[in-house]
Amino acid sequence: MIYGYIRVSTDKQTVENQRFEISKYARKNNLPIDQWIEETVSGTIAPDKRNLGKLIDMARSRDIIICSELSRLGRNIFMIMSILNTLMETNVSVYTVKEGYRLGDDLTSKVLAFAFSISAEIERELISQRTREALRRRKAEGRTLGHPKGKRNSHVKLSGQEDKIRQMLAFGYSKAVISKELNVCPATVYNFIKSAL
Repeated sequence: MIYGYIRVSTDKQTVENQRFEISKYARKNNLPIDQWIEETVSGTIAPDKRNLGKLIDMARSRDIIICSELSRLGRNIFMIMSILNTLMETNVSVYTVKEGYRLGDDLTSKVLAFAFSISAEIERELISQRTREALRRRKAEGRTLGHPKGKRNSHVKLSGQEDKIRQMLAFGYSKAVISKELNVCPATVYNFIKSAL
């Protein structure tokens, strides 16, 4: 069996980009996808609590899992290595589109997987460290971090519509009718009237 594994972290991300990449790779390498496994979940969640865990359980010797990149399997070195180790012990190969890895039960594959995982972990730690340093510097400069407390956004969705809304209210239009006229939800109209009029 050949599985296409897709994971995105949030609902705002789309699985279609990964599906396109994997499909293109599979066609190019004559690897017909038998089953797709998709999920919308953080890579920090343990594999056994994700669809990935079910995939690991059902994959058999000589099966292939194709994913866009190794980071789709997990977010840290230990998780990725644990997953790859489990798959390699059952003779399941992992192919990645972006890195071009074909990780199986050979020494080269294990070394490559380990090296990739270490570099990815170091990269994430460096990004995190740079962010912490920038925040410390800004704080030392006396700058307020984050959104100023109690300050509201001066421009909202209905900004510039004040006169029209006042006129409609004067003619006795309901908030529901006003919201339809302005193509916004009633709560938006209610909140705008409460705060701006």
